[in-house]
Amino acid sequence: MTSKQFINAILSEQQSDGSLPVLEGTLGPRAVDIQTLYARHGLLAFDPGFRSTAACKSAITFVDGDQGVLLYRGYPIEELAERSNFVEVAYLLMHGDLPSPAQRKEFDQAIGVHNLLHEQVLAFYRGFRRDAHPMAVMVGVVGALSAFYHDVIDMRNPGDRGKAAIRLIAKMPTIAAACFTYSIGRPNRYPDNGLDFSSNFLQMMFGVPSEPYRVDPVLARALEVIMILHADHEQNASTSTVRLAASSGANPFACIAAGIASLWGPAHGGANEAVLHMLAEIGTVENIPKAMARAKDKNDPFRLMGFGHRVYKSFDPRARVVQAQAKKVLSHLGIDDPLLNIAMRLEEIALKDEYFIERKLYPNVDFYSGILLRAMGFPLNMFTAVFALARTAGWVSHWLELQHDAHGIDRPRQLYVGPALRHYPPRS
Repeated sequence: MTSKQFINAILSEQQSDGSLPVLEGTLGPRAVDIQTLYARHGLLAFDPGFRSTAACKSAITFVDGDQGVLLYRGYPIEELAERSNFVEVAYLLMHGDLPSPAQRKEFDQAIGVHNLLHEQVLAFYRGFRRDAHPMAVMVGVVGALSAFYHDVIDMRNPGDRGKAAIRLIAKMPTIAAACFTYSIGRPNRYPDNGLDFSSNFLQMMFGVPSEPYRVDPVLARALEVIMILHADHEQNASTSTVRLAASSGANPFACIAAGIASLWGPAHGGANEAVLHMLAEIGTVENIPKAMARAKDKNDPFRLMGFGHRVYKSFDPRARVVQAQAKKVLSHLGIDDPLLNIAMRLEEIALKDEYFIERKLYPNVDFYSGILLRAMGFPLNMFTAVFALARTAGWVSHWLELQHDAHGIDRPRQLYVGPALRHYPPRS
């Protein structure tokens, strides 16, 4: 590989033969338009991990990592978590504005129409081992939906596109709940259109078919908040995966299945599971100083999970919201969770520690969401499935937005570092 060479890039507000245009967004940093960089200058942009790359234009979600800001279509996440509900937020992400009462009623009815699973889809579950991870099952089942709706997913038709998006949002709770009930050998419960979105999911998860299920409104509201906080988060790994798949013209069910597969990774959707494992490993409040010392030791594989974020360099705005919900639910249920005590003391110590302050390692949303989900009765392997259920609203919104983007299929380039040209040796 050749040694590094450096060039001076001159960015100009005025277009000239050697300059590249600078694009302005509504909020956030400007972007250098490098679409013609290779054609005009014979150069590729090298940006592993896409730390300085804007892969698309989007009007859905804005994140300011320096200031700890998260906006859905311009609305602060804190306001939505306090005043809105998941179905309203899903509509907002998809359509750009909050629904009117009539639009909200129509959207609710559409979800009720499409939340059932085809009985043959339910039969698929029997093909999986009962100890299969719910995310493995969800990848398969969501991908299989394209075999049931292939005749009504004409992506040139806006009506079909909208119906496909609603189908995915509506069916995901039913799919996720069936993953859990199948794993424990219990018959699944059907959706109840007399309940709101989160209450419906709770009754399908935890209700027994032979008995009535009373939804706890405190738990239902906590679940609403969790889903709102996780509904979208700009161009993260799974959303970028959905958009990449969608750029090829793949059907929406295949695209969302790809997003679920990406979300499954422990560095993405599985992070809240890792936090609980870490807190259990620490064991007691008294062991926190030892854990802190281990986290600072580069030679020790132990890491404090749930601290820091790829984007946020200050507080994750979702973390405080979910922390408050965790305290509320634990108090409501009368649970004295030792892991919450460890988490709260760990956060308190870390926020005063120069090592964490210098590196801007603040608690993120995953730090408390696992504790909250555990208190609500969700098993550990369902945490990421709940995340996928919520993020579907964002995924389909980005999928819909991409249908209006005419740039064609996404096709990244590479910096080749393999062997130079060589020829096959003659046979002796």
